[in-house]
Formats: sequence, C-alpha cells, structure tokens
Amino acid sequence: METRLQENNLMIGRLSPRWAICIVFLSNFCVLVLELVAGRLMAPVVGVSLYTWTSIIGVILAGISLGNYLGGKIADRWASRMMLAWLFVLSALASASILAAMNWIGPLRSLNVPVFVGIVLIFAAVFLFPSTILGMISPIVVKLTLADLSQTGDVVGKIYAAGAVGSIAGTFATGFILISSFGTRQLVWGVAGGLLLTGAIISFTTRERRRYAPGIVFLIFLTTSVAVWQQGWLTSPCFRETNYFCIKVRADQENPDVQILTLDRLVHSYVDLNDPTNLRYQYERIYAEVVETIFAGGPSLRALFIGGGGYTFPHFLEITYPDSRIDVIEIDSGVTEIAHTELGLPRDTSIRSINEDARRAISNLAPSERYDLIVGDAFNDFSVPYHLTTLQFNQLVAGHLTEQGIYMINIIDGKQGAFLRAYVHTLGQVFDHVYVAAVDGKIGDRIRQTYVIVASRQPLEELAVNPSLTQYFVSPTGLQTYLREEPAVLLSDDYVPVDNLLAPVFADSGL
Repeated sequence: METRLQENNLMIGRLSPRWAICIVFLSNFCVLVLELVAGRLMAPVVGVSLYTWTSIIGVILAGISLGNYLGGKIADRWASRMMLAWLFVLSALASASILAAMNWIGPLRSLNVPVFVGIVLIFAAVFLFPSTILGMISPIVVKLTLADLSQTGDVVGKIYAAGAVGSIAGTFATGFILISSFGTRQLVWGVAGGLLLTGAIISFTTRERRRYAPGIVFLIFLTTSVAVWQQGWLTSPCFRETNYFCIKVRADQENPDVQILTLDRLVHSYVDLNDPTNLRYQYERIYAEVVETIFAGGPSLRALFIGGGGYTFPHFLEITYPDSRIDVIEIDSGVTEIAHTELGLPRDTSIRSINEDARRAISNLAPSERYDLIVGDAFNDFSVPYHLTTLQFNQLVAGHLTEQGIYMINIIDGKQGAFLRAYVHTLGQVFDHVYVAAVDGKIGDRIRQTYVIVASRQPLEELAVNPSLTQYFVSPTGLQTYLREEPAVLLSDDYVPVDNLLAPVFADSGL
C-alpha cells in the first residue's frame, strides 16, 4: 500500500507547501491585476461609475467561483503537475484574448437591455473566461499539496492565505505602480507572459514526455511579442494613460491650432493655442458672462476650480483678470502636465495647481481661506464623483466663499431630470439662491443636456437683467415648477445614488 501511494505521488507530482504558496500567490496576483486593469481598459467604452465597478467585481468573482468549482472537479480526476502547467498556459492565452475581445463587444453596446445588464454583459464577454481559468488553479494546487489528511487545515489555510496576500499585492502594485508605468495593454500582455513562463517552469519539473511543450509555447509567445510590439498592437490608444484617465489630445480638423482634450470617453476641453480667450464650449461662454456680470468692474478675483481638465477657463480668467489669484484642484497630475506640454498653459503661469482629490483638498484649506468664485467642473460625462455632490460637500464649499461669492457648476442630465432636481434641491439646503441655465434648448427637453448652476447666499439680480443670460437661465417661477414635478432626493454622504439618478440618461444615450 505504501509503495502504491509513493508511486501515485510520483505520478501526479506532489507539490511542496512552498511551491504551492508561490503558485497560488502568483495566480491571485494576476487575477487582481486584470480586475483593476478592467476598469481602466474599459473606461473609454463604458465610462467609470458605480455600475462599472460593480460589474467588474461581480464578473471577476463569478469567474473565480466558476473556476473553483470546475477546478475541484478536475482536481479529483486529473490532478497532476502537467495539468497545472497547462492550466497556466490556458490562463495566459485567456488573458491575452482580452485585447482581442475588446474589438468584439460592439454588438453588446446596442442591445436593448437595462443599463446595468448591458455593462455586465460587456465585462462578462471580456473578463469572465480569463478569471474562470485562473480560478481553476487553486483547487488543483490544494489537491497536489495534500499528502496527509491530518494536515488538511494547515495546508489549505496556508494556500488560501497566500492567495489573499497575492490579491492584496496585485491590488497595490497595479493601482500604485503598474498601470501608470506600463499602460493597460502592455500590462495585460505582461500578465499573459508571466503566466506562460510559470506554466513552462512547472512542466519542466515533471517527468512527462511532453514536458517541453509549454516551454515551446512560451518561446512562440516571445517571438510573437516582437511582432506584436513592432506592429504597435500593444500601443495604447491614449496619448497618456494615468491611474485616473485615458488622456487623448488631437488637433481640431477645422482649425489645427485648436487642441481637443479627451478624458476616457468624453471630449473635455477645446483649447485655442493662439487665443486662450476663445471659449468653444457654450457652458464656458455662460461661465464668462456670469463672471463678467457679477464681478463687473473688479480687476481681480480669488477663484478656486474643482477640476482642471484642459485649464481652458482658469487660463481665460488668468488673462482677462490678470491680478487674480486662481487655484485649480485637479486630481490627476498627468492632466495638469498635459495642459502644460500640449495645451498651451505656460510653465510660469500664476495658476496654482493642487493635485489631489477635491474633497480632501478643500477640507485641508485654512478656515480663513475665502474665494469670490468657486467653479465645479469635475463631472466628466456620466462619471460623477458622487462625494462632490452631497450636502456635506456643499457646506464645505460655502465655508470658503466670501459673503458675496458664488458657486458655479456644470452638470449633465436628461429628460427625466432626476439628478438635476436632486442636485438643485441639495444646493438649496445650503445656499439661499440657486439659478439654473439650460445650455442648449429648454430645461428637460433633450436626451442629454448640459446645465450651468449658480448658487449664492445673496440674490443675484444682475442675472435677470442681462439679456445674454436671460435666454439661458430658467426663471425662478419656472424652476420651482419644474422641481415640483417630481420628488427630489437629498444627496448626503450617507445616501448619494447619483449613478441610479443618471441611469435613464445613460440608457437613452446608449452605452
């Protein structure tokens, strides 16, 4: 009996606990790399929202669970080092297939299904298969490591702890280092190469006749990588990839001197390199008209911008109000750098950039720090930083405005107007006067509509007498009538369903 057990152990190739810990650590590391890459890789397709990250996490967990189940079945019948090696080879190919699958999801974007269903289907089409194959590895490793049933708890505990540590390491490494260093496409390809190499190493430790086959696949992969690199297939479509955005910069076809900044899936800014005072977006022209109307005759302003983007309007204010103090909170230092290198923002600009989260930055301002104007321009398409919409955030903003100061924001909503009503209702809890301008058309008559909102402690009667603005701003009576058409949600730090409120707009606009 003992001889037969030894022969069986030799045949399947038992793993030492150290080997098992390393293998599971690596496989779980790769799973979390792919999970975080999924968010950045798909942001230009579906944006970044609660729905996006819910879908990512759900699909990856579903794949791991399915893989654990299938891996357990395989482990009981065919567990061996060679089987483990081939699973690593298959997981590598599945990981590499992510880049190809990105080109096949077009039909899923046009399905007539609820928004969250469509997003789940898109992520499942791209990431379910790789996560399933990677999930099959752990059960087989457990099977190959267990030589004594009396040590089951100790062995399984160590293996799953190693998997958890691998997941943690993959999370931190990807979020803090890998994406910004290599970009998403090269990172996915690197994961595939690492998994292939692991499979080749495991196969070399067996006595199987075909133990060199995974190594040959790895050599083919290396050769293919050269061709893939030369063809530019791993080159990111982004001008620059950061931890926050896929940043693209291109010249306007009609006027090459105008540079267009795109963040993820939305054109964010137009910048005229020859004339920085040329404002292409209508909402920016409304911004300028409001500032000129409210602060007429003032040579300088103290202004704070929440969101920098192309720095179009901050630079406009710097030129038109040359004695002003302008601070810009832009979470992504990469966006600020692009503004300097590609969008004409001088290095010696008087604009002070603060590269951190706006909520944190404003919370860290000295209590005595006051601004005449605070501009909220951090809402990118339907990717809304929800913590910048709440009652508590509005209170923070109000605490840093002068008595005559104004808070000016642009948001996007659609025909139903659930987000607009909630946002205006929430602002009204802090500011006595809230004004809404529909940038294009009438309030609530478009599938996707941009609004400029102005809030203040004091009445802004100047807005009602400026013909350039009255055509956009809704009358106080009209605004109250619109707000009363549907119940409005109060947005707070404890309850801020922004993605749900914007879901109808997302659905009407298409994925």
